[in-house]
Amino acid sequence: MLKIKVAGVALNQTPFDWAGNRNRILDALKEARAQGASLVCLPELGITGYGCEDAFFNPHIQESAMRELMLLVKETAGLFVGFGLPVRHKGVLFNCIAAVYDGEILGFVAKKALAGDGVHYEPRWFKPWQSELVSEIEVEMEGRRETYPFGDIHFDVGGVKIGFEICEEAWVANRPGAQLARRDVDVILNPSASHFAFGKLGVRSRFVCEGSRAFSVGYVYSNLIGNEAGRIVYDGGVLIADGGTLVAQGPRFSYQDVLVTTAVIDVDRNRVTRERTFSYQPDLRDAGSACVAVRGRIALAKGQNQTPQPSEWENSRDLKSEEFSRAVALGLFDFLRKSKQLGFVISLSGGLDSAAVSILCRMSLEFAAQDLGFDGLLKKLSHIPAVASGQMKNIDELAKLLISCAYQGTENSSHETLKAAEAVAKDIGATFYNWSISDLLNGYHKLAEGAIGEKLTWDRHDIPLQNIQARTRGPAIWMIANLKNALLLATSNRSEAAVGYATMDGDTCGGISPIGGIDKAFLRHWAKWLVAAGPAGIRRFAGIESVVKIPPTAELRPQASHQTDEDDLMPYEILDRIERLAIRDHKSPLDVYLSLKADELGETKQLKSWTTKFFRLWSRNQWKRERYAPAFHLDDESLDPKTWCRFPILSSGFEEELRQLDAYKG
Repeated sequence: MLKIKVAGVALNQTPFDWAGNRNRILDALKEARAQGASLVCLPELGITGYGCEDAFFNPHIQESAMRELMLLVKETAGLFVGFGLPVRHKGVLFNCIAAVYDGEILGFVAKKALAGDGVHYEPRWFKPWQSELVSEIEVEMEGRRETYPFGDIHFDVGGVKIGFEICEEAWVANRPGAQLARRDVDVILNPSASHFAFGKLGVRSRFVCEGSRAFSVGYVYSNLIGNEAGRIVYDGGVLIADGGTLVAQGPRFSYQDVLVTTAVIDVDRNRVTRERTFSYQPDLRDAGSACVAVRGRIALAKGQNQTPQPSEWENSRDLKSEEFSRAVALGLFDFLRKSKQLGFVISLSGGLDSAAVSILCRMSLEFAAQDLGFDGLLKKLSHIPAVASGQMKNIDELAKLLISCAYQGTENSSHETLKAAEAVAKDIGATFYNWSISDLLNGYHKLAEGAIGEKLTWDRHDIPLQNIQARTRGPAIWMIANLKNALLLATSNRSEAAVGYATMDGDTCGGISPIGGIDKAFLRHWAKWLVAAGPAGIRRFAGIESVVKIPPTAELRPQASHQTDEDDLMPYEILDRIERLAIRDHKSPLDVYLSLKADELGETKQLKSWTTKFFRLWSRNQWKRERYAPAFHLDDESLDPKTWCRFPILSSGFEEELRQLDAYKG
């Protein structure tokens, strides 16, 4: 029986980190070879990094990518490898895979289906290649010009046929895999850069297994891992299927730079199945395709695959909370080390949002130590002088060094939130500061009163008096971050972003907004999960229990007013429901109201009022969303105007639609 061993690779790459990206690829090839693999599938655009954005247009980036390819080609003895890089051909830039075997380039496969939705902007940089079209490209290699096939091609290495579906191509209706099967391809390699989103693993597993079954092939899916370029977290999770069955699965959310997952593919068995499934019919379009055949030998493999065993936490009853914890923690850890910052700083109010951000910082260290060991964790953070000098003896010392939290009280702050903030800071082992901003606040009051010639009162100046408190906290916490050369984390969530319930230059201060992509209702659920169970394999964080008991409040009005977020806005579950209907599902105000009414979520008058409030606040606060710190992408409900949800800064504010809602009798 003809069996071969294949390898899928997860890499933690960084845009145009030439030496780093090259070395990680070389480590992957070395490990794949050590595990006996002969076919290696690397992630999409693995040479440059996927997130180069408009730098893809830079000729220097394109030339450097080709230079790196030439260095990597020399390291492929005995291997078939697909290297991802941008390639300019006839004045147009394409997202390509350079197919290399045993030290020689065989050709360049150009991506046909580009990802242009949500966080993806591939059509901005690349052009899609036409199916069934083959061209030639001249490439300079070691001082001489070589010509290679370019376009829609597959490969025959010693009688084993290999084809590519590049990331998005496997997600479209007319998958290239069907054409590859008609061309009698034995193995399909899928180099991907597939970002994390809740529930996405199940979709990937289905297209990998279904592709393997429907096309009667071995199927290898690779992916990036970690926070590559800032906003997007990749979860890795290499998948290998054979004959429609998942035969290997790599770990997700790992802190390793390189993860190689291997499995044995039964080529002969798939060929027998393919003969029964596909009956060849002459097709003129086949004349436009090309098979690059080379003499060689794919090493045979023996043995059987073990049943894939996912990590313990993958079977959690609350997988979403586990995924959220691991995705954001990994995103924070990579952001810290790649930005060369020396720690995290959080303005810890005693509320849920800032408590969640603080705990996620500690989780990033816990998960890293679980995956890498404490010494491996320290090695990853060797850019921090106190870490590099060997001063850190345990994770508690490291947390105290890296995580700084500050409670900035006023006369409107309560004893309960101070104690909650103290409990969270103590639980995570952070350095904790507690100071009052009342004197600074009084100074601003006097300054403004002198300017306008009027005494400030809550009856007449409610919003300005609330906002100046939040803004006064901004300079002090920025100063702590600057003094420590640390990363200031914003603490606002997606529900607040939707309606602008956040003070610009106040709680929006920060270089990254870890929870900006998630709604308040989920954060409440996640906090209760932390108290009851917590992430698998690491210590529980019970400090948040005191936070959960406090109703969400900005604490910006006098305590006698008993201010709460939901009194100011509406119940968060209603707000989040309206947001999904209005923004994700693009429903009109009237349709939103009818949906809420159908689900009996409130009285008619109240539902109309909440719906109207949401649309008005949404429309007038787009300028705020444009200024929010970047947030990690977690699902298809993101409000990030730079990567997902574009909306005009100026508009009519749905005035006509809201009049229709108000006039509706029902």
